[in-house]
Amino acid sequence: MLSQHLQQSLQQKMSPLQLQVVKLLGVTSVELEDVIRKEIEENPALEEGREEADFDAEMENNADEMEEFGKKEDDDFNLEDYFGDDEDTPDYKLSVNNYSPDNERNEVPTSATVSFHEHLLNQLGERTLSADDCFLAEYIIGNIDDDGYLKRSAEEMADDILFQTSKSVAPSKIADLIEIIQDFDPTGVGARNLQECLLLQINRKIKSREPKNDSILHSSFSILHSCFDDFSKRHYDKIMKKLNISEEELKQAIAEITKLNPKPGNAWDNLWEKKTTEITPDFVVENINGELVLSLCGGDAPELRVNKTYSEMLQSFSESKKQSREAKDAVVFVKQKLDAAKWFIEAVKQRQNTLLTTMNAIVRLQKDYFLTSDSARLKPMIMKDVADVAGFDISTISRVCSNRYVETDFGIFPLKHFFTEAAQTESGEEVSTREIKNLLAEYINNEDKRQPLTDDTLAAMLKTRGFITARRTVAKYRDQLGIPVARLRKDI
Repeated sequence: MLSQHLQQSLQQKMSPLQLQVVKLLGVTSVELEDVIRKEIEENPALEEGREEADFDAEMENNADEMEEFGKKEDDDFNLEDYFGDDEDTPDYKLSVNNYSPDNERNEVPTSATVSFHEHLLNQLGERTLSADDCFLAEYIIGNIDDDGYLKRSAEEMADDILFQTSKSVAPSKIADLIEIIQDFDPTGVGARNLQECLLLQINRKIKSREPKNDSILHSSFSILHSCFDDFSKRHYDKIMKKLNISEEELKQAIAEITKLNPKPGNAWDNLWEKKTTEITPDFVVENINGELVLSLCGGDAPELRVNKTYSEMLQSFSESKKQSREAKDAVVFVKQKLDAAKWFIEAVKQRQNTLLTTMNAIVRLQKDYFLTSDSARLKPMIMKDVADVAGFDISTISRVCSNRYVETDFGIFPLKHFFTEAAQTESGEEVSTREIKNLLAEYINNEDKRQPLTDDTLAAMLKTRGFITARRTVAKYRDQLGIPVARLRKDI
């Protein structure tokens, strides 16, 4: 039995404007210019230029006339055919650009440089190998990771080849081809582990160096070959005893080892695909006579306005008494483009306002730091603190602070630099953990490298400065600073 009933429910839907604002919040100042240029290309109702003062009123009048036009009765035409429920509307019609996936232009990607694996394959082509050996060597190269390491054994690769091609290959054959690949550039490529990688590089140096340097290189080779475990744990006394070498010889050998690259694949990328990362700040905070002045870096993003021709076109369509299908289709198209242009302009404005409001909240909370550049004046601050001052949701603060930078009188910093946890002193005063980390770094930089400070010792030293910090907390802060344990900081 069929029946009808009313049901009340709450649904949260984002308007096209809200979607645009969220999208633009994740765009940096440098990227914003490209986004705007693309939007201008795709929407003819949007153009560069300062918006006229009376434009908003004119657009409101046009919108009212459009609404009246849509209410006219017509048996053959209904605006609801174009603007139905969201559930029945294709996703691309809800976007600002109204761009169908069917119209997407797919271009074949091109590479400006030769990749790491292509570089290895090019060197393989210079060797005289049979077709079967070339196939096996290419398979081996395909198993080398981006760091340059071959993490799979010859037996494992032989089993895979048998399973994939039904060809039985002796692991010894694969091992022979691995040796050939290990002779390729960059030096150390194809190693199964760090020890082998460093030994390959030392061997290459021994073959190319003059005899007068052989003693240092051979000592380096012996350390890596026979005392690698002691070397990794910095048991230098054991190494000198095992190899019967002096402290000075050990220093020279270690200096030679530290010149080697533990990740030869990355070394090749740096050599052949040099990439420079230039940080462009999104904000500028200046200290002018004791007053902090905040400004937003807009890059070269142009000012935007709605194309007046399209506005006039909508007005003429709405005043027209001609009710043909073509005229009504034109009305829908023009209205759609005008709305998209207005939404985009408003989204850009809201983006700028959100960025400035958020950064202003950070400056207010960390005013002492911005005035003095003293990291000890950096107050404990989390995203909720900024959200409360700015009046935004925490998720909005997170989007604003992600991958954004501010230029100050004392350097350029990521916004996340200003967020720190709180720690308590013996007196109960709350301080930033950044202050404790700075003290830890200072202690470790000034320590005796022959007897590095342990975490327990560091905790005791912090206590003398009024910071009650457990050993495990010291270890956590030390890890966050990228500083190894005392054993690995030991020097001779």
